[in-house]
Amino acid sequence: MADGGVDLATLTEDQQLALQQFTAVTDQDIKDAIPLLQRCQWNVQIAIARFFDGEPAEDPIAAAATNSAPQDTRRQETLLNGFSSPRSSSSSRRIRVDPAPRVVPQPDSQVVQQAPLLLTILFVPFSLGYSLLARAFRLVGWIFPFIPRTWGRLTASNINTPASRRTTSGRRPLNPRDTAARFIREFEEEHGSNELPFFEGGYAGAHDLAKKELKFLLVVLVSPEHDETSSFIRDTLLSPDVVSFLRDPENNIVLWAGNVQDAEAYQVSTSLNCTKFPFSGLIVHTPQVSSTAMSIVARIAGPMPPTQYISKIRQGIQAHSEPLTRVRAQRAEQQATRSIRQAQDSAYERSLAQDRERARKKKEEAERKAREEKEALEREAAKERYAQNLEQWRKWRAASISAEPGTDDNDVVRISLRMPNADRIVRRFAAEAHIEELYAFVECYDFLQSSDSLEKAKEPQGFEHEYKFQLVSPMPREVYELKAGGTIKQRIGRSGNLIVERTDEDADEDE
Repeated sequence: MADGGVDLATLTEDQQLALQQFTAVTDQDIKDAIPLLQRCQWNVQIAIARFFDGEPAEDPIAAAATNSAPQDTRRQETLLNGFSSPRSSSSSRRIRVDPAPRVVPQPDSQVVQQAPLLLTILFVPFSLGYSLLARAFRLVGWIFPFIPRTWGRLTASNINTPASRRTTSGRRPLNPRDTAARFIREFEEEHGSNELPFFEGGYAGAHDLAKKELKFLLVVLVSPEHDETSSFIRDTLLSPDVVSFLRDPENNIVLWAGNVQDAEAYQVSTSLNCTKFPFSGLIVHTPQVSSTAMSIVARIAGPMPPTQYISKIRQGIQAHSEPLTRVRAQRAEQQATRSIRQAQDSAYERSLAQDRERARKKKEEAERKAREEKEALEREAAKERYAQNLEQWRKWRAASISAEPGTDDNDVVRISLRMPNADRIVRRFAAEAHIEELYAFVECYDFLQSSDSLEKAKEPQGFEHEYKFQLVSPMPREVYELKAGGTIKQRIGRSGNLIVERTDEDADEDE
């Protein structure tokens, strides 16, 4: 049993996990955390957001569960609901709106018109003949490549004339952004500079901006062919009250205007069912219809005073401000939940990164220690192996050193050696003996003192011996290096006093 008499054993595994995550973030008691999670349908993110921001007056989760799916309240007249009935009387009190689709202008080069069926049947033989003729020309062009190039150069000037790129109305088709810039430029040239906040882009961009930021899109369509267009622009659209109303940030209005002589504006007028110009339509997101619906909530056709124009726009804004406020609150809650989740994910990722870094350092430290231990063992093994080979070599070399000449032998060299341990040794060597014999005597002196089992020793295989000392004459100082070669008599003379100096690092450490 937990606090407050709540049995944790009755919770599912997912609920227990959600409870652990919630208490880890909020540090709230279990007896208070479980009711909050139950009200949030065990959604950890919503529960955390409500814990920090407070619970709303009306529970949106319960309201969503009890209410039915949102109904499309836009105008839909059929034979069944066109007649008077109790149902039609109740639905007539709702605010009816028309859909405002997203219009993307199609290039004129991609517009394809289908001919009537009768004409298609009559022109079947001509189509077959044209197809065969075209294939024949392609075959000739493939066999003789210079013919298409010559024909292209001859006809290039006629194809690329400016007149061919213009429409029948005399206006060159441009992309949506350039079309909007041309409309604004022509508007200023005709009516002078103004402060109207025109959207400098296509209708689809303005539509998406209003939908994303939950703003009101005011679409103004004008036709130069109508006599009332100039008076509407001069007296209504350019009036100071209308300009200040459209520029007020609190109204959240995006203004897009177009000339119906342009393809994009014409397609927009067709989609919005415009029957009279000048036309103004207020478009906004209608969450009561669907989560993605954009509807036209106010239609203003023809000229009118500025006060009446502003009043109609304000009525449309006030009628749909409350649903937009709810959607903004929901989006703010979702953004807060998303921010909390991102912060948790970031903290979790940082924790994982720190754990991975610690694990990596620990692994590297273990590998370093193992490598050092392995290298130490290898050095010890190599040192032992070298010591064994050196001892065997000394035994082998001591057995091959010539015996000391007798006293009656006159061709000898008398050498006095001072060993590294301060012992002095005097010995006679044959005059023709190589200098290496003297070095071998010093190296194997310990084994020469005990000649047991010297003959049994064999030369170690694969071992290359190196003398780690040198023989030096003190006065004057002269080093008798082994690599210089020569006999003892040639290098030293009839006699000599030599000092054995160690050259290896171990000797320096001992000193």
